[in-house]
Amino acid sequence: MNTLTEETDPFAITTATAVEMLRGAPWRRMVTLGDSVAEGIREAAPGFADLSWSDRLEAALREIQPDFTAINIGKRDLTTAEVRAAQLDAALDFGPDLAFVTCGGNDILRPGFDPGRVREHLTAMVAALRERGADVVTFGLLDLTQAELVPAKYARSVSAATRALAELTEDVSRTHGGIFVQFLDHPLTADPSIYSSDRLHFNSRGHAFSAALNIRALARHLAEAPR
Repeated sequence: MNTLTEETDPFAITTATAVEMLRGAPWRRMVTLGDSVAEGIREAAPGFADLSWSDRLEAALREIQPDFTAINIGKRDLTTAEVRAAQLDAALDFGPDLAFVTCGGNDILRPGFDPGRVREHLTAMVAALRERGADVVTFGLLDLTQAELVPAKYARSVSAATRALAELTEDVSRTHGGIFVQFLDHPLTADPSIYSSDRLHFNSRGHAFSAALNIRALARHLAEAPR
């Protein structure tokens, strides 16, 4: 039985700690776009607030910047091409200075995964947001096969596609000066206590873990940014 809480989980960060880590962060307008990872699909887990990773980030940033505002236009089941077509214009119209773009998971779970096409659409989104002056954060997804959440006959192909997606996402991010957050091969990958019963999405503990990785990445970015 999982007895961890947000205060005792070594892979979670409380809001108070996040505020200290991100103290001085300049961001005032945050947009999140993408698929179900962006939307924040989850189940509740004992000991953890039923909040998505983006909810947690927003809570910390709102304490740092009183006029902070955010929108989340992520929607489950969308491919990278569909995210671009349905969400990019709205994201740009919002005028963000911080953007999270997370997609590609539906591409790799469907037949005919085309890394080149995913790269094309992801590049278009990251480049457009960067050109508007936003800091852009992208993710490398967890390899679900390490937690045995994928039927054995599909495990090898799903693992290979997940790794290809992480590699191309990191390359797009680095090319355009984005912030890349690597989840791939994290020690928690094989821990079933971070996943929902659908064997695909995080539960609220998983979202606390996800928020913590993002907070650490943003803190590193702030530390490395020229004064």
